[in-house]
Amino acid sequence: MEIELANRLSVLGHPQRLAVFRLLMRRYPGRVSAGELSAALGIKSSTLSSYLSALMQADLVSQTREGTWLYYQAGMEGIRNTMDALFLDCCRGRADLCWPDRTTAPQETQPMQDTAFNVLFICSGNSARSILAESLLRELGGARFNVFSAGTKPSSELNPFAVEVLQSKGHDVTPLRAKNVQEYTGDGAPEFDFVFTVCDAAANEDCPAWDGQPVSGHWGLPDPVKAEGTEAEKSLAFQRTYGILRNRIAAFAALPFGELDRISLQHAVDEIAETA
Repeated sequence: MEIELANRLSVLGHPQRLAVFRLLMRRYPGRVSAGELSAALGIKSSTLSSYLSALMQADLVSQTREGTWLYYQAGMEGIRNTMDALFLDCCRGRADLCWPDRTTAPQETQPMQDTAFNVLFICSGNSARSILAESLLRELGGARFNVFSAGTKPSSELNPFAVEVLQSKGHDVTPLRAKNVQEYTGDGAPEFDFVFTVCDAAANEDCPAWDGQPVSGHWGLPDPVKAEGTEAEKSLAFQRTYGILRNRIAAFAALPFGELDRISLQHAVDEIAETA
């Protein structure tokens, strides 16, 4: 195990290999094509191939094929083995010294307090998908959630199709505005319990590390803003996005938060990501 651990740490010691690994972790449990990895990280295909090969040999990344396409996913078994070796062997299981806040054991077996949770939805522009998600959780979750949304772009505006869909479903659009994620960082920002990315572009970016180690999820959806065709066809793309998000958020809001520990909640959030 010592040789495997040393090899894995060596592989992750390369800045760009580490960047590939971190992006795949942000997208987990989703899979990402080599082309998307190359575009998101600005790495040449040939160079990326060597990085992925090293990560796969270290059991930190897995590869699957669909037709002519290759997809990559964080290799959780190898990652867990690495973390176990670091914590149980190197740190001798000393949670009081080695765990991030030095007070919480790695198992995180205590249920989250069933109070009003702060939830943030992030997409690239905060013009459509994250706005739809914010409105849906505000309606379906009621007072149990304080809901926010933001975008990673410097500035944006609400998409009129998104606003139209929300209005047609009876949502109050008055409080909605496009915001940048920087509004929720620094002093005075809310401490989030849950942070969701709802577009691949936002998940691909290295967003701020959130205080309090919130449960995170990637609920990536195609961008309805990019839909082509007639006005009716474009509107239908937004209706579909709204429908998928409604299913996922209804499942999320129905979780028994007072009975689940953080690990169970994280697993539930990952499973909801597969809900269509």
